[in-house]
Amino acid sequence: MSRIRRRREDSADTRLEIFAVPGLPEVREGDDVGELIAAARPGLRDGDVLVVTSKIVSKAEGRTRHGIGRAEAVAAETRRVVARRGETVIAETAHGFVMAAAGVDASNTPPGTVVLLPVDPDASAATIRARIRERLGVSVGVVVSDTFGRPWRNGQTDMAVGVAGVVPALDYRGVSDDHGNPLEVTLTAVADELAAAGDLVKGKVAQTPVAVVRGLAEYTSEEDGPGVRDLVRQSDDDMFRYGARDVVFARRTIREFSSRPVDGARVRRAVDAAIAAPAPHHTTPWRFVLLESAGVREKLLDAMREAWIADLRGDGFSAESIARRVRRGDVLRAAPYLVVPCLVMDGSHTYRDERRNTAEREMFVVAAGAGVQNFLVQLAVEGLGSAWVSSTMFCRDVVREVLDLPPDWDPMGAVAIGHPAAPPRDRAPRRAADFVVVR
Repeated sequence: MSRIRRRREDSADTRLEIFAVPGLPEVREGDDVGELIAAARPGLRDGDVLVVTSKIVSKAEGRTRHGIGRAEAVAAETRRVVARRGETVIAETAHGFVMAAAGVDASNTPPGTVVLLPVDPDASAATIRARIRERLGVSVGVVVSDTFGRPWRNGQTDMAVGVAGVVPALDYRGVSDDHGNPLEVTLTAVADELAAAGDLVKGKVAQTPVAVVRGLAEYTSEEDGPGVRDLVRQSDDDMFRYGARDVVFARRTIREFSSRPVDGARVRRAVDAAIAAPAPHHTTPWRFVLLESAGVREKLLDAMREAWIADLRGDGFSAESIARRVRRGDVLRAAPYLVVPCLVMDGSHTYRDERRNTAEREMFVVAAGAGVQNFLVQLAVEGLGSAWVSSTMFCRDVVREVLDLPPDWDPMGAVAIGHPAAPPRDRAPRRAADFVVVR
């Protein structure tokens, strides 16, 4: 890192030259993009960076689809829908890119066709680079670029989807600035900056899909390099992993937890989400008991276990059946953090008609369920796994006694919380149509 930094300091008077490569023909399937660029004789030098629009690479590689609707093509190219508003879809592709319409493009292509992203843009960049070296005898970097929107900013810019012979990112973390302050988050996306620079001269309608960036030879390399993967944020590091479309589906029941401790602040933020749920009569019927003490958790679970066994024996269950049923509570013991959500009826109405009183309680139970659902979803957003277990509802008096809760606090199950040690079990497919009746 220090070597790179000195090189930049030594070249403080660097001058950049960015120009488009004119004279390229319409690209068709089977064309050699590197050959077409070499034939245009752009006067390339060692250390230049070619910025190549992904669309011409896709066309050359046969990624044009005929007679297929754009929505159908987007669905086929989508690994995960991140957000949807009307006809606009933000999706994650198989490459890991999060972009509008999964990178499917219907512009600058004949009517009735759409163009998909290259299957392996890094390999495409390496192929173009090798052809340029073979034909012109120069070593250049290649960035394959495509247009991305940006959260929190209007407008689009080009970013790198494929890289060869270019350092994709410079990691300055751990380096000190001129005042001696350590840099903690500075990771410069060199390939994206080159892609955006090239887009300034390529233009969207000028049919000049290739640009040359000259003056940054220190960012090129003899090897093809790691490609674009250094710029794709991994899900564990993505604070905005869940978009508006899939945040609810992020909640999955987790039954296996690692020993990694749970940050109580994350749980409290999940409580913030829980108490945003709807409730009758403008009430707040939720209470959450956070069991952060291992001793308290163990004492509660031991007492609950004895209560369950006594109840099951009284119902005539066999010892084997009792053991099997009690084991269902193991997920609570395996979790490093437990929460007991409780219902309180403060603000409820009392009627002379018992039927209306029953309906009144049901309204509050529904509100409690909505709060628990909010809680579980937010835990997933916080990167925590959870499992809601109904067991405290079968021994409410025991729970209130062990946790010293007021008599009007009604335990509504327990939530096991922790960092997942294994992915969730596959969920059986469900279709909305199977659960809908239209009148």
